[in-house]
Amino acid sequence: MPATSSAPVSAFSLTLPVAMGYIPLGTVFGFLFVQAGASWWVAVAASVFVYAGAAQYMMIPMLAAGMSVGSIAVATALVNLRHVFYGLSLLHKMPQTPLLRWYLIFGLTDETYSLVTTMPDSSDPQKMVWVALINQGWWVLGTVVGALLGVQATSHWVGLDFALVALFCVLAVEQWRSRKSSAPLWVAVASYAIAYALLPRHAMVVSIGLSVAAAVFLQRKNSTQQGVAP
Repeated sequence: MPATSSAPVSAFSLTLPVAMGYIPLGTVFGFLFVQAGASWWVAVAASVFVYAGAAQYMMIPMLAAGMSVGSIAVATALVNLRHVFYGLSLLHKMPQTPLLRWYLIFGLTDETYSLVTTMPDSSDPQKMVWVALINQGWWVLGTVVGALLGVQATSHWVGLDFALVALFCVLAVEQWRSRKSSAPLWVAVASYAIAYALLPRHAMVVSIGLSVAAAVFLQRKNSTQQGVAP
């Protein structure tokens, strides 16, 4: 009981660094979403029921272009397909309660995954759920602020969408600094270059597929080499 009751407090402190990124990025999303022509409550609903980070930013130009909800849903599912592998790596840590398990699967963003994977295996599973819930709370809070600012704005602001690019640049640098191998980065760069040359309109989806295929090939190659090593 004491461990469970302290889970929200320890999870809150663990998510504070994420809040420094989620609140401003959520604010930018809410602002741009409203500026694209949607109602403020739709932006908030997207952060509550979709909660897809980069894919939510992708929704903005698609919304502005008048694309159907089905097209947006399919594109979002493809972009976030990597989250399936996140969940598979955490099966042994997942809470047993079905509702908590399903919410953790839903709320497993890149940043939440990076936090829960640093927690010891002996940690209370409910703490993982609290981390996911509080992180989503930071994102929703930012979205509310941005959406309300977007409603009040009398002119369009440009360049705010670069905030997401800047975040991923920082994450890429941190991954490079803590790398064990530079192969994943070069595979990603090469995959996107090939995809952009062949299918520029679908470069992101194609490059993800090429990267997954390359990762499987390299993993099998390493396993084969280790198996035949003297």
